Amino acid sequence: MRQFHTETHLIERTGWLRAAVLGANDGIISTASLILGVISASGLRHDALVAGVAGLVAGALSMAAGEYVSVSSQADTEGAALAKERRELATDHTHELAELAGIYEARGVEAGLAHEVAAQLMAHDALGAHARDELGISEITSANPIQAAFASALTFATGAAAPLLLTAFLPAPWLMPGLGVGALLFLAVLGAIGGKAGGAPMLKPALRVTFWGALAMAATTVIGKLFGAVV
Repeated sequence: MRQFHTETHLIERTGWLRAAVLGANDGIISTASLILGVISASGLRHDALVAGVAGLVAGALSMAAGEYVSVSSQADTEGAALAKERRELATDHTHELAELAGIYEARGVEAGLAHEVAAQLMAHDALGAHARDELGISEITSANPIQAAFASALTFATGAAAPLLLTAFLPAPWLMPGLGVGALLFLAVLGAIGGKAGGAPMLKPALRVTFWGALAMAATTVIGKLFGAVV
């Protein structure tokens, strides 16, 4: 009886996971930093909320557009490479067979067996074999612009909503420290979740993202105080 490979590997998540973590991380950091900068300059909750909502909308659309354009460019490059490979298979099948066999030999397969494997794979799906083993393109790694754009926009908006809620409901005396600490906690949780979802340790990504978040929020707070003092 034929046995099929049924294992699942977390590497399959890298496409959407990268866009999702980047979107949520950027949403929390940019919105919290923007709000802290406005509050430190004017001290007004209303101004900070207006700036935060504007940042959420603009940031989500910007993330979606950026991811779509970037991943579309990758998809175009992959498409052009596949079209070139398809032409080469149609015009020089013998050379392409030798090329694929050579790849397997370089990986340690005996020459005769490498040629046999290459011949069988090409008989089954020549373009798929060359895409995977020569070009490094597979279903796992192939670009999906719409998926990346949607994930980035949705997760950015979700991340940005967290500091906005803190700004709306925290008591005035606790607004700035509460927002800073709350945003850092959100970032730490996000980093841990991203590491866990990818099968990596949770502490390192949590510390990494909180460090950069703290740096960004500190910078905008100082800038806000400087401009507020000038005004």
